[in-house]
Amino acid sequence: MDDNMKQIQQSLIEIEIEGEKILLARHQLVENDKLRNGNREALTALRKKARTTKSSVPSPFDSIMKEIEGLESKVLVKEVCSTCGNHDPEEKTWMMFPGADVFVRVPFHAAHTIIEKDQAQLDYDSKRLQSFVKEKSLLISEKGILADSISPGVLRSLVTLTDKPK
Repeated sequence: MDDNMKQIQQSLIEIEIEGEKILLARHQLVENDKLRNGNREALTALRKKARTTKSSVPSPFDSIMKEIEGLESKVLVKEVCSTCGNHDPEEKTWMMFPGADVFVRVPFHAAHTIIEKDQAQLDYDSKRLQSFVKEKSLLISEKGILADSISPGVLRSLVTLTDKPK
């Protein structure tokens, strides 16, 4: 084989590897979305059980206790969890840990705290994977593989778009 043919073959191998990485990342994004939807449903069920919504529980500063008697001072600010509300945080609820297939009775507050932390981690992982897919797509586009369907300039402008907070 001459050098030109080897160079083309090596380029195709690199692009094939990058394409496989993109497909794996997209597959992982789908799996993360399934887990995120499951967590969202679990948090909604816990909020229904506690009879709260995401915005129905007042902030801790809205629950200032006004009774102060003599030398005894009471707590002025009562901590209120946005999911628990006035629900008993020590009430036991069933929870299945992912990957273990084991049901465990844990306190209500601990259950929703675990799910919320898991949800935050999944959100972070999804954003990281989305960035990875954008980056690899741009790399493949710059090598000219997608040039027939999407020009590199258009793809670059799509990849560099960022959402601005309102």
